[in-house]
Order: sequence, then C-alpha cells, then structure tokens
Amino acid sequence: MSTDLATAAFVAHRNLLFTVAYEMLGSAADAEDVLQEAWLRWARVDLAQVRDQRAYLVRIVTRQSLNRLRTLARRKESYVGAWLPEPLLTTPDVAENAELAESVSMALMLVLETLSPTERAVFVLREVFDIGYDEIASAVEKTPAAVRQIAHRARQHVEARRPRATVSAREARAALESFQAAVMAGDPQRLLDVLAPDVVYMADGGGVKKAALRPIIGAEKVARLLIGGIATSMAGVAVRPVFVNGGPALAIDVDGAFDGVIAFTVENARIAGMYYVRNPAKLSGVEAEVALAVR
Repeated sequence: MSTDLATAAFVAHRNLLFTVAYEMLGSAADAEDVLQEAWLRWARVDLAQVRDQRAYLVRIVTRQSLNRLRTLARRKESYVGAWLPEPLLTTPDVAENAELAESVSMALMLVLETLSPTERAVFVLREVFDIGYDEIASAVEKTPAAVRQIAHRARQHVEARRPRATVSAREARAALESFQAAVMAGDPQRLLDVLAPDVVYMADGGGVKKAALRPIIGAEKVARLLIGGIATSMAGVAVRPVFVNGGPALAIDVDGAFDGVIAFTVENARIAGMYYVRNPAKLSGVEAEVALAVR
C-alpha cells in the first residue's frame, strides 16, 4: 500500500478510531498504544483489496483493544483502591452532542467496566457507533446471530445500570456552579441541597496519591468528607472549570501544581456522582483537548 494513501486514510478516521479504543479500554494511554499497533498493521495492508476502509480500520482497532483488555484486567486485579477510567479533556462542543457526551461520560464508562470484553466491544460498536451486526461479527470473530444475542444481553445490562436521566449541558453547569459555591463557602446545608440523597463519591489515587479506597455513598457522608477534608484545607487550592469526558468538571490545583480532575454526573438538577482522578499516571488525557468522533 502507498504510505501516503495509507496515512491519509488513517488520519481521516483517527478520531473515530481513538474513540472506539478509549470506550473499549477506559484508558487514553492504552487507546493511543492500540492506535500505534493498528497503524503498523494498516500500513501493511493492500489498499486495493479493502472495500470499506472505515470498517477495516475499526476491525483492526477492535481486535487490538480486545487483546489489550486482558492486560488491563490483570492490572486492575492488583490496583490500589477504586479504579476509574482515565479522564479526557474534551472540547465544549462535545458536551452539546448528547449522544457522544453520554457515551464517554464517567458514569457510562464505569457501567461498561461491568461487561465482559466481548460484550463491551459489541455494545460500543453497535450502540455508540451504529455499526452493523455483520461488521461487528467480523471484528469480534463471532457469528452475526451470536453478536445479536450478545448485543441484546449487553444492552439490558447497561440499561439497568446507566444514569436514570440525562440533563442538558446548561443544567449540568448550573449544578456544578452551585456545588462549587457551597464547597468554597464551607456551607454543609448548601452542599446537601445540591447533592442527590444517594450521591456516590469515588476517588482514584492508584496508591500514589491519597484517596478514599472505597466509594462513599450518601449525601451526608459525602458532604462531611468535602467540608471536613477539602474545605478545611482550601489554602493553596485553586479550582477551575473544564470539560472532561463530555461534561462540566473541575480541575484541581494544589500549591500551584495540577492535582487532578473531578468529573460529575447530574440527575434532576442534583449531583449524583463524583469521580476524582488523582493518580498522576492517569492524567495524560487532560494535558490537551482530545478530539472525539462517532462517525
């Protein structure tokens, strides 16, 4: 294959391929590695024999991602504390694309973690990228009939666990602004007013940074943690709004150094989920905006 033609085709679909790999892996660094491996394989393909370049590239990325999921599974078994997906710094326009924003949200990415590797691949390719069953079957090396069954099972599993309601980007920003004001003021009641009764707080320090080892559930417990732990040490802490995984989030700086990001799930104008990623090894995806695509 001509290197120029191969490069042009790969670049044309790169944002889509990265999004596929990231949604399958939950890791920006691993998604980039998959794309490197995919490029090496794509560069050896005879372009004249490829009927659909997009489908062929998605198939390569899917297979490489499935292989890498096995490595990730071993890493997670020995991981210290809660494991969260690597956050991505996304452009504000991603938040306006409800389909894309939900597909990369922290809440949905955590639900995808509960699927088997093949279920995750099938769900992502079918539900997010609207890829046909025959193409998916080729990518995961199953029959189309088997893929339909897997897709049905995965869809039921995700629907039972995904966030109960979606809100607009404007509503999410408003809830986040109220949350930030309550924390900065150190006002427990204002904080309780903006937290959902069953709010879940998760922190990922990877054993490198201090973080709660298990999820904290319930508005009063989360409020006590925030007011008692964060608000009492606000000296040297700066908070700035960013867009992470398609939604409003907060970047945290401590003593002038970047400490991590907190992504949020908002339901019914209240914060239902908080995901604080502090592990330095997981923050490469927030150094610069990442372009995503579903088509």
